[in-house]
Amino acid sequence: MRVELHYFEGCPHWQTADDRLRQVAHARGLSVEPRLITTPAEAEAARFRGSPTILVDGLDPFVRGDESVGLTCRIYQTPNGPAGSPTLAQLEAVLDC
Repeated sequence: MRVELHYFEGCPHWQTADDRLRQVAHARGLSVEPRLITTPAEAEAARFRGSPTILVDGLDPFVRGDESVGLTCRIYQTPNGPAGSPTLAQLEAVLDC
């Protein structure tokens, strides 16, 4: 299973997502590949739906379909309301598939 974290440097939530994702991934013997997105063109080419974006085997398990593509912050719907990163439980669910 390939796990990637796409982000841009100015995002206030990517490090939280990275910490949570690494915790869940490492417990399953997986590594996380970070990818810094730096330009609008790179965001478009990667279909970057905001920072942080998590991909599992190249697919975004959190995509709803209405996210824009570009250098923007991403909001996740969690059991506790909107947040800048998925919860540990949400990440466990997508990595246990």
